[in-house]
Amino acid sequence: MTRSARHTILSEIDPFTKDDELRIVIETPRGSRNKYSYDPDCDCMQLSTVLPEGMVFPYDFGFIPSTLGQDGDPLDILILMDQPVVPGCVVRARLIGAIEAEQKEKNEKWIRNDRLIAVATHAQTHDGAKKLADLRPHLVREIKELFVTYNKLRDRKFKPKDEASPEKAQKLIDAGMKRFKRKHRKS
Repeated sequence: MTRSARHTILSEIDPFTKDDELRIVIETPRGSRNKYSYDPDCDCMQLSTVLPEGMVFPYDFGFIPSTLGQDGDPLDILILMDQPVVPGCVVRARLIGAIEAEQKEKNEKWIRNDRLIAVATHAQTHDGAKKLADLRPHLVREIKELFVTYNKLRDRKFKPKDEASPEKAQKLIDAGMKRFKRKHRKS
């Protein structure tokens, strides 16, 4: 059977809606022990790891399509919303900042691997949050510790460096979009 048209895969959709809302592809829903990751080769979600018993992802986690981080993967983003959604769901959101960080695989060099943070457009719980400082006290520290612990369990190191404003986080997305375009122009 011959295909007449190719659909756009999730990793290549426009990262912003016509109303300038950020699009986020959810990989791992809040409350899950299973960590999923998107595979653009098959345009599907794959189980990538299982957290130890008693440990779950406290927030939905995914990526920003049509971006690339310095690690070669789409930019990672944690999204705050009222209820978890299924892997593969595209959620519209408002960027509120980022945790600038470095990550190190065993016997490898440190590379940038920032964690952007957004609030779902439809979220009621965090509706008033426009920047990281608007979140409840200690939430950003808890998020940093989540990534430190998660990476330690995977025999990697994660080092949070700084907290970024929504404007600086937007610059990280802009740079990620440029990296994505450069890579796809070459292929």
